[in-house]
Amino acid sequence: MNRRPRITPARLCGFLGLPVVVLAVAALRATTEGNLQAIWAGPGADDITSVLVYFSWLPRLVVALIAGAGLALAGVLMQQTLRNPLASPTTLGVATGAQALLLVATLFAPGLLIYGRGLIAFIGGALAVALVFALAWRRGLAPTVLVLAGLVVNLYLGAVSLALILFNQESLHGLMIWGAGSLAQQNWSDVVHLAPCLVIVALGAGILSRSLALLDLDEVNARNLGVSMLWLRTVSLGLAVFVTASIVSRLGLIGFIGLASPAIVRLAGARTLKARLIWSPLFGALLLTLTDLALQLIAGRNAALIPTGATTAALGAPLLLWLVPRLSMNARSPNTNAPPPIPRRNAPWRLIGFAVVATLVMIIIALFAGRDAHGWNAPFALPWAETGHWRAPRVLAAGMAGMLLALAGTLIQRVSGNPMASPEVLGVSAGTGMGLLALIWFVPGAGTLALLGAGTGGALTTLVVLIAINARSGFEPEQLLLTGIAVMFAFDAIQRIVLAGNDPRTQSMLAWVSGSTYFVDMHTAIVISSVGLVLVALAWPLGRWLDVLPLGELVSRALGLHVTVSRVVLLGLVAVLTAAATLIVGPLSFVGLLAPHLARLSGLARARPHMAGAMVFGALLMIAADWVGRQVIFPNEIPAGLVATLIGGSYFMWRLRRL
Repeated sequence: MNRRPRITPARLCGFLGLPVVVLAVAALRATTEGNLQAIWAGPGADDITSVLVYFSWLPRLVVALIAGAGLALAGVLMQQTLRNPLASPTTLGVATGAQALLLVATLFAPGLLIYGRGLIAFIGGALAVALVFALAWRRGLAPTVLVLAGLVVNLYLGAVSLALILFNQESLHGLMIWGAGSLAQQNWSDVVHLAPCLVIVALGAGILSRSLALLDLDEVNARNLGVSMLWLRTVSLGLAVFVTASIVSRLGLIGFIGLASPAIVRLAGARTLKARLIWSPLFGALLLTLTDLALQLIAGRNAALIPTGATTAALGAPLLLWLVPRLSMNARSPNTNAPPPIPRRNAPWRLIGFAVVATLVMIIIALFAGRDAHGWNAPFALPWAETGHWRAPRVLAAGMAGMLLALAGTLIQRVSGNPMASPEVLGVSAGTGMGLLALIWFVPGAGTLALLGAGTGGALTTLVVLIAINARSGFEPEQLLLTGIAVMFAFDAIQRIVLAGNDPRTQSMLAWVSGSTYFVDMHTAIVISSVGLVLVALAWPLGRWLDVLPLGELVSRALGLHVTVSRVVLLGLVAVLTAAATLIVGPLSFVGLLAPHLARLSGLARARPHMAGAMVFGALLMIAADWVGRQVIFPNEIPAGLVATLIGGSYFMWRLRRL
């Protein structure tokens, strides 16, 4: 019997290396327009073709190799130091923190960018990592808690960056291309700056490699062998943050390489740290270079306007999705610190009743209190005709969107048995967003039901991909998260490519992505609310399934539950719930992860109280977010999705720190 050839890191790099060479030759011919003799004229020639080759094409090729290798090396250092295969400059918030602080400096202190751009990016990335560590430290930097903290920080800082871009589109429009990862070069300055950074980090990784390799055992044995964990983590993560910040400050956000390259080479058989330190930077360099060369050939002279970083994520995410089910992932040793048990509330419906009262009070405030040109108005100071007719649909839509996302998050957490699962984390919201984005882009005047259908189709497609890829592994949590993150990266990449363009549809799409209820009318709110109430009514009788499924497949079957049918029905509900909510508040919302956690942390352990509590918390959060967004910088508005991420993220970070 013929055995299929085993995929190895060397073969993977060989598979990429050959097309890189072919595309490099083709791109060079396109740049010189077939006049290859201009290459030998040298950089000092007066020929414009020679100038383009030596001061644009060649430095772009070199900087792509350097950036890909540097980000992949940063990912290896983070994953090994934290003993977490999902750690990367993106999942830990390094790249997002660097980008956010650079945007702030661009708006409020542009003079600092002349001399201190790299330092500003380093400070932003270091602060983001410090925040992630502060949130997860009490749990011993347990892998799931660390990734959850990184996701929270990423969403929070991403909301800040999006808010800055939303209110300063003219000032920051050029930065949209840079923020999505632009490799366009006009000289060798970026190469001169980044090459020494890569050499320093590579030498540092080599020096630390023996100590880092001991972490493959466990922390206790590493300490017994004389390794200082504090020193090792500080230096190793400092090197990773340093190279990531340097690349972000020069080229923008190229986040997927740092996660994909170490994961792919490890899945391909690079089990030891030495092998990953060798093959991961090489694979990352080839992957980024291959994408950039293909982009140059496809886009031609417009290649400078298309972000390579986003294109890399769009192409690299399917590659990671293809490899995940075919290659076995060695599970890391879990942290020995068990999470403290969460007390179960004796009277759950009393708590839910208090939350309902708080929600009703918030509805009254949102409908009748606010600001106008003369300042603050007390509740009922203005007649309904002046405020209610346009506030009511927004309040109704925001509350219903919060309920639906919270219910979807509760269902998917209990079905998967994974407390980190949510429509956002597993990419279901991203799949919904891709379906909606495609319909909005190609059919601008589509109706509510058409949008709901497109979003549901995108969500169902994502769920099918998740099930197909993870079924054989038994939905192992780390592999499931890796699949969801890959889907998130794919959507984020497409979104950044679209927003980097100068299309007039960009502004309305930016408002939708940020979760604005500004354009919601009463008809849309009623349609979504009607659909939502039907879905809630369908989900409520399934509470027994949600109580039994977390006990495991064998127990569920022994209790007479058809596991496959129940999972399919519940995941189908998740898809429709997510599509309806995303249609209102966009794919950025934080409610699908936050509300179920708040309900669970409040002691609502059984399925129906958990569902009810999560829905009430979700509605309260979204209504409050919409009202705060309307008032805080009146007459301008902050979209409800962004406010929900900022408010909910702050509270969730506080609760996560107290666990």
